[in-house]
Amino acid sequence: MYKFALVGCGRIAVRHSELLTGPVAGAQLAAVCDIDAEKARSFGEKHGVPWFTDMDKMMTEANPDVVSVLTPSGLHCEHVLRLAPYGKHIVVEKPMALTLDDADAMIAACDNQGCRLFVVKQNRFNVPVVKLREAVESNRFGKMVMGTVRVRWCRPQAYYDQDPWRGTWEFDGGVLTNQASHHVDLLEWMMGDVESVFAKSSTALADIEAEDTAIAVLRFRNGALGCIEATTATRPRDLEGSISILGEKGTVEIGGFAVNEMKTWAFSEPAEDDEGVMAKYSVNPPNVYGFGHQAYYEHVVGCLDSGGQQLVDGLEGRRSIELISAIYESIETGKEVNLRFSPKHCKLGVRSDR
Repeated sequence: MYKFALVGCGRIAVRHSELLTGPVAGAQLAAVCDIDAEKARSFGEKHGVPWFTDMDKMMTEANPDVVSVLTPSGLHCEHVLRLAPYGKHIVVEKPMALTLDDADAMIAACDNQGCRLFVVKQNRFNVPVVKLREAVESNRFGKMVMGTVRVRWCRPQAYYDQDPWRGTWEFDGGVLTNQASHHVDLLEWMMGDVESVFAKSSTALADIEAEDTAIAVLRFRNGALGCIEATTATRPRDLEGSISILGEKGTVEIGGFAVNEMKTWAFSEPAEDDEGVMAKYSVNPPNVYGFGHQAYYEHVVGCLDSGGQQLVDGLEGRRSIELISAIYESIETGKEVNLRFSPKHCKLGVRSDR
């Protein structure tokens, strides 16, 4: 049984705590921590575990095996660097960091201390997404033509007003970094490395520093094109979180609120189980979190038990940060940006004290 501790008791911590108090075999919630004493106390008392306002004290007294970092994105690096010297494994929510330098520092710190870094990309574990990945790996699409992700969600002003860090460049970024980061990851995972990107954004309805609406056009190294459409300005409710993959031999579209509902599964060269795919994988979750977090934590436990490689380690988590940084660079410069670059104009993760 692995003891997990949570650092950060905000919105997403509710989902993590639900899974670590029963549904995930081999894992148990052992402690929680938040600088807001009332949040920490409330979480700790609800789940019957010790609560702390200082993570160093938590590490010393609770001695967890794994720590899940669920703090604002702009603080992930600082907190991982503080936790790594304890030599415990670390789970970090998306995005793992807001800058490439911070991501590199986190990877190096965990490597140096011999602890594993797991980056939360739970949508990779959605059953329709797993099925799509199988089709990609078996080359059922043939030549890739186009990949598209759409995030059309509703986040009213009240959502951003819940916490002062939401929608800020320093701690959060906009829809691309927060809500759509999972979808950006899926697009790269399915289509391969990106060669270049051109993007536009706007802050349409929310009173925030960063964008609530963005469009990006991508060219992949394999010659295919891609499109990222992301907004939190859908009204009056969430519409979709989806991915479409088009190739010379087939088309797959996964929709629903959380990339969880198979919409299209069509190939010119049929396979034995194709007829049952739509019925088996057309399941939509009750909310945008989907069902993937439980499978993700089961994957973490499985990796720790077997010593196997995690699906999304620090290096894999860094890929989507590089693409998102390039998108922001294009937005600021108004130019197409080639990947494998050093950001010069990207505002994401820029600290006011730097």
